[in-house]
Amino acid sequence: MTRDGPRWSASAVALAALPLGFLLAMLLAPTLRLLAEAGSAGTGGFDRSAWLAPVLDPYLRWRLLWSVVQALLTCGLVLVIGVPLAWVLARWEFAGRRWMLRALMLPFVVPTLVAAMGVLALAGPQGLWLGGASGSWQGTPVLLLYGNVFFNLCVLVRAATEALEQVSDARLAAARTLGASPWRAFWRIEWPTIVPWLMSALCLVYLYCFAGFGLALLLGGPHYATVEVEMYTLVAHELQLGQAGVLAVWMLLLTAPVALGYAVLERRLATPLRADRIARRRPQGAGQWLALTACLLTLAVLCGAPVLAIVLRAAWAGPAAWRVLVEADTLYALWNTVRFSACALALATLLGVCHALAAQRWALLRALAFLPFVVSPVLVAFGLLLLYPTWAASAPLIVAAYALLAYPLIAKSLASALDGMPAHYALAAATLGASPWRVFWRVRWPLLQPALRRGMAFAAATAVGEFAVTLFLSRPEWATLTTLIYAHLGRAGQTHYSSALVLSCALMGLAFAVFMLLDGRGGDDFNAQSRHA
Repeated sequence: MTRDGPRWSASAVALAALPLGFLLAMLLAPTLRLLAEAGSAGTGGFDRSAWLAPVLDPYLRWRLLWSVVQALLTCGLVLVIGVPLAWVLARWEFAGRRWMLRALMLPFVVPTLVAAMGVLALAGPQGLWLGGASGSWQGTPVLLLYGNVFFNLCVLVRAATEALEQVSDARLAAARTLGASPWRAFWRIEWPTIVPWLMSALCLVYLYCFAGFGLALLLGGPHYATVEVEMYTLVAHELQLGQAGVLAVWMLLLTAPVALGYAVLERRLATPLRADRIARRRPQGAGQWLALTACLLTLAVLCGAPVLAIVLRAAWAGPAAWRVLVEADTLYALWNTVRFSACALALATLLGVCHALAAQRWALLRALAFLPFVVSPVLVAFGLLLLYPTWAASAPLIVAAYALLAYPLIAKSLASALDGMPAHYALAAATLGASPWRVFWRVRWPLLQPALRRGMAFAAATAVGEFAVTLFLSRPEWATLTTLIYAHLGRAGQTHYSSALVLSCALMGLAFAVFMLLDGRGGDDFNAQSRHA
């Protein structure tokens, strides 16, 4: 049976049924319910003025426009900064390169709320840089853009590095032999090769920034908050479900073309042809070493400084602030975080394995794995709140929502590993008399273990740091570390701010510990990870 063939075995149907049913119940049905709420705009009938409010109302129009603008600005920033970084990683060999590659894992592991706390600890009103000075960036878009770059720079760098390794060494050498300068060779040979990869990564960056919640909530302030924050405010504080539904529909309209473009590009890049690899070389001359130093400093400032700022500010807070770790509320929030994440990881692993295996038989199912990526957590939580109101404050619904956001990471990691698995392994086992089931368990499944661990590591880190869904759906007794941090930030006083910093350190440490426990040394394989984004 071919991968895209029309014939389906009973096992393939059974494998596909579980993830498809889960997507229907947890994503598609809530989205339709949200559309129905928007259709009536909370009035029981169609309200044309409510539908046009995001365009006619200056306040909502600014929220919508700023959401688009900040996403586009972030795309431009990560493109300008990321391509030189990727070129250095792909072409030069230097001491510490492995650690630089590991640093690119930070945004995938650090929870969104912790990243926002890191930006505030570094450049906020009380930050290490400009803290309390007249030049503080509080009330400007700089903090939000900085947070966006921190979280999305690695997406473009990883995609561009992988793309640059697809450039043909023979073509590049021929261009140089014919007299092309390094700059001209880049534009005529390397740039056309990496453009599709860059466009795919930029689509993902746009979606992440447009639908970002935690960063915008803490860093945007009252003027530069995005439409995601406005939706949360309408639902949680003003109970304007109809207007929030209208905004959700506008968000879907603005993200759907980008999501479609991303899916098309990903399908085109699903099985790239490996060109003759260009050997990395050590930098030569003062100019190249200066360029390398600038790249390393850029990475340190953009990816490392916020994390370091949290640790330093928490360390300087004093022993009194660290006592928050042994308070009853903290211990219970830690217990909720661990058990919700563990249950979500188990469910996400089951869904991801079934989805990846079934997608080998049906290409459309592979595309459906992108759906949780392109629908924001706020939209997911809002839809679930409308569709399942009696379950809104239940632990099973929170766990299921966590699994919805996490399992595509496992499915994509396994699907990539299945694509790259040599076919002659299974053929040799079948020739020796092994049944298809035995071929899978004895040949294919052991080879999939690194990809499975890698996907589970990212899924676990996602569940541990989930914030938007928990804020929408949880009740006080289901508080997690992320909601406890946010609660401390909402209280006045330096004591609560210091407690939030200490809890952020604890949450970051938990996310790193879970990631390293599951991933082990798998993260060192940069090529295997680069397509994961």
